[in-house]
Amino acid sequence: MDRDVDVIVAGAGAAGLAAALSSADAGLSVALLEASETFRTGNNTSMSTSMIPSAGSRWQTAAGIDDSADLLYEDTMKKTKGKADPVVARALANVSVELGEWLADDCHVPLELVTDVWFPGHSRLRHLCVHDRAGRTLHRHLLEAAQARPEITLITPLRVVDFTEGAEIGVRAERPDGQTDELTALALVLATNGYGANPDLVRKYIPEIADGLYFGGDGSKGDALLLGERLGADTGFLDSYQGHASVATPHGVLLTWTSVMNGAFLVNSEGQRFGDESTGYSEYAVPVLQQPGGEAWVIFDETIHEKATPFADYQDLLEAKGVKWADDVPALAEAIGVSAGTLTQTVNEAASHARDKSADPFGRTLWPHVLEPPFAFVKVTGALFHTQGGLRVDGNAAVLREGRPIPGLYAAGGAAAGISGHGAEGYMSGNGLLSALGLGYLAGRAIAAT
Repeated sequence: MDRDVDVIVAGAGAAGLAAALSSADAGLSVALLEASETFRTGNNTSMSTSMIPSAGSRWQTAAGIDDSADLLYEDTMKKTKGKADPVVARALANVSVELGEWLADDCHVPLELVTDVWFPGHSRLRHLCVHDRAGRTLHRHLLEAAQARPEITLITPLRVVDFTEGAEIGVRAERPDGQTDELTALALVLATNGYGANPDLVRKYIPEIADGLYFGGDGSKGDALLLGERLGADTGFLDSYQGHASVATPHGVLLTWTSVMNGAFLVNSEGQRFGDESTGYSEYAVPVLQQPGGEAWVIFDETIHEKATPFADYQDLLEAKGVKWADDVPALAEAIGVSAGTLTQTVNEAASHARDKSADPFGRTLWPHVLEPPFAFVKVTGALFHTQGGLRVDGNAAVLREGRPIPGLYAAGGAAAGISGHGAEGYMSGNGLLSALGLGYLAGRAIAAT
């Protein structure tokens, strides 16, 4: 029997779109199935800041930045303390330049190099992003690229609920009313993201963040993980996730961590700092949640405000009136409800670290400048953004079983085990999108080569 389509892709986020586009560019017909009718705004790609690491890119060359795939790989292994999957980490580092050029040149995504923000774990300025640094803009451009390719048919809402192995992959997909469609294809790419929206799986694999805010796509139910496990597929790094320590509350809008990387610090309801904020926004989510009420305050100034303004999320926060201002420390203390004496001591100590390079008892060494009044402040909580573990894949995004590829089955993005090691501390900015776009791109290329 003739197959219905060459490639079926489950999920229309960055991973699924990259797989569909890469397959289509090789002349393959693609059925892109998306379970959620609200996927354009309710997916992890749209909720990201569009940061894509590309090591050794032409954008870096133009800016005089020396970088390489080897350096990106080394940074990844260092951040994860050597625990990241070396095969996938190497494959994504190696393809990062080709990926950026393909997105810009073939998919017409208007990318630029971020040169005003350093991200924890990265030894070079290497992130590409869209101008407004909004994931929704990146996702829109990817969708437009897919719509421009007649080889791709987007079908929504349609959720993959089962599939069978064989010379061809048989897929059963379900509509919200319970009706089912059956399709056959040369290959299936699982790009349904991770399990962050499945409370039972979150409590099972990452209980430390189970009581935190979930700030990811509502379709991340663990579909790929559960489907793959039925076939005995290998899984890995299921305790790995990206957290975030600065989701403004009650606004539900992200305060960009560029605030911290430019000198902001966090205090709890007692007006005291409680750790080294510069370790990274992912691993600092749990320390925030451990504070009274699971909340903290980010304190910064006009200089940092100006550096945060290019981020669309920060503009959204300003529009929501989530950023407040105080003329001096006593006014700041009164506004956030802490002791003026305690907060004065905290602010003075931070100034000393920045001005005099005095030792921080928490070990923070990144103090770019002394904060100057007036002070900005935002109430935040810790959150789970997305999980980073899933189906084990090889360097071509092929799903593994007992260490060997399952013919015709691929996974990308949160559906696959990524490159963040274990827990939250191994996550570096861009790991999610690099795994999504990179593995999706590699999957399409590999399918075309079979």
